[in-house]
Amino acid sequence: MFGIAGLRALLLQALHPVAAQGVSDNSAFRTDTWGRFTRTAEFVAVTTYGTTAEALTMGARVQALHARMSTTDPASGRGYPVDDPGLLAWVHNCLVESTLAVLERSGVEISAADADRYVAEQVRAAALVGLDAADVPHDRAALDAYFVQVRPLLRAGRVAREEASYVIAPPMRPRYALAGRPAWSSMAGLAFAALPTWARRLYSIPELPAAAALHGAATTVALHALRASLRGVQAVIPPLRESPHRRSARERLAQGPGTGNESSTHDSSAAPQDRTEDAG
Repeated sequence: MFGIAGLRALLLQALHPVAAQGVSDNSAFRTDTWGRFTRTAEFVAVTTYGTTAEALTMGARVQALHARMSTTDPASGRGYPVDDPGLLAWVHNCLVESTLAVLERSGVEISAADADRYVAEQVRAAALVGLDAADVPHDRAALDAYFVQVRPLLRAGRVAREEASYVIAPPMRPRYALAGRPAWSSMAGLAFAALPTWARRLYSIPELPAAAALHGAATTVALHALRASLRGVQAVIPPLRESPHRRSARERLAQGPGTGNESSTHDSSAAPQDRTEDAG
């Protein structure tokens, strides 16, 4: 389910005009779409399941990269460094909110306390890219309030729509497209349908029949079904059960706390043992 959450986060992130322009100015998403997906997934995997040392190394690499980049506000022409705290906080909050939203709607049991703890844990992930603790929400209520506050700034301009088109229909080699295109379109359509209503309205993309049919309760049903099917596949094909980063994290948990290799952004000793399996 993290794949759906990641695609949803990318679609949400593109609605911030300056953040979207920053991606357009500094990213090779047009020519290396799959590389962008892979790098984003690797960052999330390392900062979620990696050791503290691995996460710090990843964070330092990202900060060094961002320090060399800049962009402009397409409306005012004002320049911004890519590591502007407001831009980094937007990207961070989109991923945190998307993860919670997709997991909840797919049937993972997350209490209010669990949600607050997850948001608080992600403050450590925010620090890895150079944010101060005061720059990001520490609980679910603050996260929700953030999106209410930022919504007047959001637009689905030309750059946002272009970036969304690469998320929804990334280029594929012909030998993969026949089987891969329908599967990816279904996943991307579901990610789009899982966006908040206000975000879907900003995009107003008519050419997404899969998304148009999956609003509201139908989206929740589809996410439940996808999670159930993924768990079934994982049970039959053991290699698909866990990523290498998550497998390493479980091995560290088995050794107990105090081994010096605790996971980077989670209080692993308090985490439910089946939560990552439910998350998919």
